[in-house]
This record gives sequence, structure tokens and C-alpha cells, in this order.
Amino acid sequence: MSAVRPTLGFMLRHPAHWIAMGFGSGLSPKAPGTVGTLWGWAAFVVLNLWLTPMQWALLIAASIPVGWWASTVTARHLGTCDPGSVVWDEIIAIWLVLWVLMPAGFWWQLAAFGVFRYFDAAKPGPVRWADALFKIEPGRPVTVWQGFGILFDDLVAAGCTLVVLAGARALLH
Repeated sequence: MSAVRPTLGFMLRHPAHWIAMGFGSGLSPKAPGTVGTLWGWAAFVVLNLWLTPMQWALLIAASIPVGWWASTVTARHLGTCDPGSVVWDEIIAIWLVLWVLMPAGFWWQLAAFGVFRYFDAAKPGPVRWADALFKIEPGRPVTVWQGFGILFDDLVAAGCTLVVLAGARALLH
């Protein structure tokens, strides 16, 4: 299967595309992962006005299997194992980081955003390992494992972000 270009029309054709593409944030022509992370941060700030920590835990837990399904379907339809336009993984990861970090002011949230983006984009150490686990050769069919892999490296990046932020908080307090 040849790769398909992600467009607004493509996103509107299937509910999985809406979710996986971060309700349109993944359509950004430049840095869709960063735009998806910003969308996730903004959504967190708004939803956090109403959600309790337990409700956040449930939402994040439910978002992982839903995101796995949506990412798998969208990657299959796009014909590539880890499309840049799939940003649900960034959204879930930044929600996880902010949920654990809260309560936190703007500067800690900004630090969380920056550290997460570093780990997600540069893919040092454990993030590179997690990213490579589920990759396939171009042209091979996308399976549910590639859909999981889309999420997995971002969850590892979230874990690394939390370790760095915990260290920073310990040093500063």
C-alpha cells in the first residue's frame, strides 16, 4: 500500500482519524507533534477545571486503548507505521505528565512541555529503544503492534520527562 497524504478530508472520513490526528492538530504542516502536544496542554488546562485527579486517571487509562485503536486504523489508512500526523500519542503523554505534575504553575507546565518535546523529538536512550521496538520496513502492512508502538515511545518519553522534573523539583526545593 502506498502512503496517503493526511488532509482535512482524510481526517473527516473516519472517527479514528479524528482521534489519532488530535482533532486536527496533527494536520499542522510544520511540527505536528509539537502542535499536538500544545493542543493536549491546552485541553488539559481546560478539562482540569472540571476533572478530579481520579477522573483524569480514568480518562488517561481509557485514552490509551482508544488511542491504540485509532492510531492503528489511521496508520493503516495512511499506509505508514508511524505517521507524523498521528498526534494522539503526544496528547496522552502530555496529559499523563501534567496529571502527575499537578498542582503546578505555568512555568512548571512549560518546563514539562519543553522536556517532553525534547524526549519525544530527540529520542535519547530509552525513548529511541521504545521507538525502534515496533517499527517495520516501509511497504509492509501495519499491524496492531505498530499502533501500540506509536503510543509506547511517547509514554516512555513521558516517564523520562517525569524523572527529569522530579529531579528538578528535588534540587529546587
